[in-house]
Amino acid sequence: MYNVTPHHAALWHALLSDCVAVFARAFEPGDVTIVNAPEGELMPHWRRKDLLLSQTCGYPYRMLGLADEVQLIATPIFDAPGCEGPRYRSVLVVSAEAWARGANTLEACRGLRAACNGTDSHSGMNAFRHSVAPLARGGRFFASVFWTGSHAATLRALASGAADVGAIDCVTLALLNDSHPEWFGGVRTIGMTHSAPGLPLIASRALGEGQAEALRDALDTALAADPERARTLRLRGFARLTGEAYAEIEDMANAATQQGYPELR
Repeated sequence: MYNVTPHHAALWHALLSDCVAVFARAFEPGDVTIVNAPEGELMPHWRRKDLLLSQTCGYPYRMLGLADEVQLIATPIFDAPGCEGPRYRSVLVVSAEAWARGANTLEACRGLRAACNGTDSHSGMNAFRHSVAPLARGGRFFASVFWTGSHAATLRALASGAADVGAIDCVTLALLNDSHPEWFGGVRTIGMTHSAPGLPLIASRALGEGQAEALRDALDTALAADPERARTLRLRGFARLTGEAYAEIEDMANAATQQGYPELR
């Protein structure tokens, strides 16, 4: 989920290759194919019975039924502003033009154009909605919502002035700032959302408990094998949370609904 550039994708590929190699010393998983970005819809990919390891967003994990179909392996711990252990936040970002017009708080963004990566995103939609809900009137806050397809596209929309405000995963934002600092001249940050557990690493429930533990250990070993790779990925470790930790994401969705703001609008 954090393949924000081809370079980051290559580093993740290498880390996963090292992980599989360590895992294979204890188990013989057979042929393992590592893909950087599965083609098509992601839900069928995450539900594959032969899935050894993948990463999903906490929203589909908790809200779209994945928790009942997959096994939680680990939650990455990142070194980025907004992260606290395995928890992360979304950064509230406005265009420089909106900032110049006085949009330096979320409340001041009333009636502006929002950008969001997708309806199934916790960081781009659910956490954003949760922050906006107390400010909405009659179930509405923004003039319009533009669905961009990715956090990087949201940032570009803000930088170009095509949108005024959005919420971007703080890890993604940090990685993009590392790789594309030139994109940030046209945006300003105005705050952060509440924190939530980070994006979980998952596997098929066909994986035995002993294999799952070995996979967790293999992730730790692969991370330690290349400190420079870990630094570039801003990856500090892997926490072993329970699935129930992700109930916070549902609580945030319910809180927005209870305040009369069930949709980002």
